[in-house]
Amino acid sequence: MTSDKDLKTLIIEGIHERKGHGVTIIDLSDIETAAASQFIIAEGNNPNQTAAIAESVGEYVRKNSGVKPYNVDGENTGDWVIMDYGHTWVHIFLPETRVRYNLEELWSDAPVSHVADLD
Repeated sequence: MTSDKDLKTLIIEGIHERKGHGVTIIDLSDIETAAASQFIIAEGNNPNQTAAIAESVGEYVRKNSGVKPYNVDGENTGDWVIMDYGHTWVHIFLPETRVRYNLEELWSDAPVSHVADLD
């Protein structure tokens, strides 16, 4: 069984595999009304890259833990891809879509941490 911490690490590694950046983790575990325990947010530079990041996350997590997302949506448009791993949801945005929905501000009562970009 993969722990939430291990899953988070694998997701972030999958994001970095395709040069996703701006990785932010929102810890929603203490918010009763939240649909998940954590959101992992990242962005790509264009729709092809966001789709490639989502594909990389799915393959990387499955290869290293055997875990598959329950659902993936948005890979056809590429402006916002969401991957549902149960307690963990992955949001991969285009920069302008990320600003528009501003999940970090929407969930501002939850602890937020940032992951350094790989150069």
